[in-house]
Amino acid sequence: MTDALADKLKHLPTSPGVYQHKDADGKVIYVGKAKNLRSRVRSYFQEGRPREAKTEALVKKIADVEVIVTDTEVESLLLEDNLIKRLKPRYNVLLKDDKSYPYICIKNERFPRVFPTRTVRRDGSLYFGPYTDARAMKLVLKTIKDLFKLRSCALHLNQAAIEAGKYQPCLDYHIQKCAAPCVGYETEAHYDSTIRQITALLNGQTRELVELLQGEMARLASEKQFEEAAEVRDRLRALETYAQKQKVVTDPEVDRDLFALALDREADVGVGVLFKVREGKIIGRTHKIVRGVEGAEDGEIQQRIVEGYYADAAFFPNEVYLAGDLADPSVVEALLREKKGRRVEVRTPQRGEKVDLMNMVEANARLLLGEWKLQQEQREEDRIPRSVLSLERDLHLKKPPRRIECFDISHLGGTGTVASCVVFQDGKPRKSDYRTYKIRTVESGKPDDFQSMREVVERRYARLLEENGPWPDLVIIDGGKGQLSSAVESLRRVDVYGKFPVVGLAKRLEEVFVPGSSQSIIIPRTSSSLRLIQRVRDEAHRFAVTAQRKQRRIKDLRSELLDIPGVGAKTAKKLLTQLGSLKAVKAATEAEIAAFTGPSVAAKIRAHYDAPTDHDAAG
Repeated sequence: MTDALADKLKHLPTSPGVYQHKDADGKVIYVGKAKNLRSRVRSYFQEGRPREAKTEALVKKIADVEVIVTDTEVESLLLEDNLIKRLKPRYNVLLKDDKSYPYICIKNERFPRVFPTRTVRRDGSLYFGPYTDARAMKLVLKTIKDLFKLRSCALHLNQAAIEAGKYQPCLDYHIQKCAAPCVGYETEAHYDSTIRQITALLNGQTRELVELLQGEMARLASEKQFEEAAEVRDRLRALETYAQKQKVVTDPEVDRDLFALALDREADVGVGVLFKVREGKIIGRTHKIVRGVEGAEDGEIQQRIVEGYYADAAFFPNEVYLAGDLADPSVVEALLREKKGRRVEVRTPQRGEKVDLMNMVEANARLLLGEWKLQQEQREEDRIPRSVLSLERDLHLKKPPRRIECFDISHLGGTGTVASCVVFQDGKPRKSDYRTYKIRTVESGKPDDFQSMREVVERRYARLLEENGPWPDLVIIDGGKGQLSSAVESLRRVDVYGKFPVVGLAKRLEEVFVPGSSQSIIIPRTSSSLRLIQRVRDEAHRFAVTAQRKQRRIKDLRSELLDIPGVGAKTAKKLLTQLGSLKAVKAATEAEIAAFTGPSVAAKIRAHYDAPTDHDAAG
């Protein structure tokens, strides 16, 4: 178990809810519910606890845990089921029969069938549920079948087949359980009317059916058919239980979106949470991290979240509930009216169960904000190497020097002066950002490291000023006070001094100098920060020397070519650049050389290298 996961387990809430175990790739591998989230989730990681093989395999793959808090266990139970259906986690598959709650389906077909199912398909059919009590659902289905004459067969009842007499009435017709639409004894309009009554019943409109059952029970009792009356009584109780179970969160057939916000202005971050309620049941949660909240009003932030969500949404609810007021609710109302085609109520509940519901959404927002902050702290600690943090401490910097730039000057007797700039990101070389500079303001043969440093620093940061970065967190000048003063002079000239700290590193005692102070900073030799500075300085020196040698080698090679009649400096440079080396030039054919020089110069070059040397003549 990682430190980040251990920290998260310590801060889990004790309320009921749903938890999702994720693997190292962030994929949900298990969804479960709990009365006490902290106790249940932490139980997976208790040492010595006996576990099944499946659970043992699950625990080995858990890299992260995400939780959703709910008000009641029933809410967590239904939410768990919806998440399992949507996410299909690997380690929930074995529990599918136990954990996948059934629905009642009204099939999208001519003369629709009504039947139980555990599979929801996007085929236009109507689904009611899920039902946490399968026995109650079966009793409701039995009641429906006793009260309404519905077909149970899977025949394809198209009009042509019916008119052709393709089918015959089955046993259900003879025992008065079906009106035989298969042979035209019941019209499609009458059957659809029956379906509408069943739909109303399944949507919770049970009063008419209750009255019907009560009348049936009284009739059977008066006829002294007590067993049958008791059966109807049981159906009536099951129907009442079913009607109550469907109102898990809010009114049936109501689609609502619930928005809440949690802010930490000191950290300049917030979390906006959306709970989706469909047909009176919570089906999922989404959230968005919001940055730059400092100085903004709560209503402005929530406005951006809500507008941003509905600008790209594909589904629009009947109602939108907010935990706080919007800056301009009319804008959101107009957007929803345009998208949905009719008015959508947008309001902040003030009393009753809806306030309790919004309190649950706010609790989730606070929980997600806390989790995000913990993750960020852990990531920052993991991302920034100890040597960088040590350098921040030893140099008394305001923040970790994650991006370090270092300059060095190299020349040979005052000729061919080259400056290097190397970049380290999080303690590692970032070679794609390395740069070399040919010094232009120092006369050849008269070395001047101070002027060379002025030039390269000014060129470097004048360019970054034009491009607006990326800016370093620390600049190291390879040299003592003189080189540092030259660098500071250039930084002031381009008006970037103070934008980032700059220090000089003297080679003799590994002293670190800072501008404006005559006293150096002595970093302990055992400190990882000193080793980091030395690595950066040594890399800048290596890169500068390499560039200076390469420049000198090219110059020497170019000089050899210049000895050939008709070859000028530009031609020599072009040949070395295009062919790569003097050896390649010597080996090239006259035609290959002519491609860069023209035929007459190519002939002279080829003749020069093809002419026998004194050694050849002697041989």
